[in-house]
Amino acid sequence: NGALRTAGFIRGGIGNLAAALARAAQQFGAEIRTNAEVVNVLTKQSAASAVVLANGQEIAGTAVISSADVKQTFLGLVEPTYLDPHFLLQVQNIRSRGTVAKINLALDALPKFHRQDSQAQLGGIIHIGPTLDYLEHAADDAKYGRYSKNPFLEITIPSIGDPTLAPAGKQVMSVWMQSAPYNLRDSNWHDQREALGDTVVNLIEDYAPGFKNSILQRQVLTPLDLEQTYGLTGGHPYHAEMALDQVFFMRPVPGWARYRTPIDHLYLCGSGTHPGGTITGLPGYYAAKEVLKNLQRKKS
Repeated sequence: NGALRTAGFIRGGIGNLAAALARAAQQFGAEIRTNAEVVNVLTKQSAASAVVLANGQEIAGTAVISSADVKQTFLGLVEPTYLDPHFLLQVQNIRSRGTVAKINLALDALPKFHRQDSQAQLGGIIHIGPTLDYLEHAADDAKYGRYSKNPFLEITIPSIGDPTLAPAGKQVMSVWMQSAPYNLRDSNWHDQREALGDTVVNLIEDYAPGFKNSILQRQVLTPLDLEQTYGLTGGHPYHAEMALDQVFFMRPVPGWARYRTPIDHLYLCGSGTHPGGTITGLPGYYAAKEVLKNLQRKKS
């Protein structure tokens, strides 16, 4: 059986949140650059002093704050000779293998689920994962290097609450699918991407007959796509698993849960830091407070 619950969305799409934050920052004098990939964090006397862009430009700063995932920051942007071998080992051991895929769909009409009492229910979150055994088997598939043929789905149709997201009479649907391992044992994601999309669509069809006929377009993002397109190491949306040994004072690694790093003036502020993923803004908020506190201490 599917389940439905309420949800909140940002009018105009999640990009509006980033745009609002950008406008607020710019009002306080921030300069924002896009299409400016950072390829290196420069250090001087064991302290971060600048970043280097892909075009070779250097941008100096009194602090460098990375919202990239922890592995990308320390294994890709920082010269490893500046890091203690034990710290590097801790970073390398962070579990960040993605197990979810994202499917975006453009629909010609709203689906009609078996257990749906009203259209208003579709404006919340729709879960497909009928039993604990079902969820366990879905996770087992990923454990053995294959994507689940009977996956757990978390479905939203944000265009119900915000009609500006789709043309009149049309809808957009977002589906998070579990379980889809980053590493496939007997195949690869290039070959299996559309097969995974078919699996998800067919499952929704079982719960909402006629659904397949309403699909106008679809986009399937595998864990590998999430890594290559969005820079998420291992394809993990939260940068690291939200497991008991990787949260609170142990996030990102034990001993470094206060947004500071072994390199002076280099800070972390992404989902790989406390309190973790989802769109709360709290990792950035807490990191900013730590940066300001340290800068004020240096001035005094």
